Amino acid sequence: MSVLHDLEQVILSRRGADPDSSWTAKLFSKGPEKCAEKFGEEAVEAIVAAAKGDRDNLTYEAADVLYHLLVMLAARDIALEDVLGELARRQGLSGIAEKAGRGE
Repeated sequence: MSVLHDLEQVILSRRGADPDSSWTAKLFSKGPEKCAEKFGEEAVEAIVAAAKGDRDNLTYEAADVLYHLLVMLAARDIALEDVLGELARRQGLSGIAEKAGRGE
């Protein structure tokens, strides 16, 4: 099992927990929209770090992005395995061919 799978399990275990006891539980208590908003905030912070060429901060922010992505997915009942399955489906396809298959 990977660290992302382990993290997903910790995140799922925080559903329904006391929001005062866990940041993850606090996010879940605010609903899926807030989870998505927080993911967006973290993504922007990662973009800023990347644009500045700040390797250490980008590493830190990328970890936040991955964590908040997993929280957002869990808030909408989407498993990491579903996302990994989609990536596996795309493996070997060019990005251009994949987009064309979606009609974009």
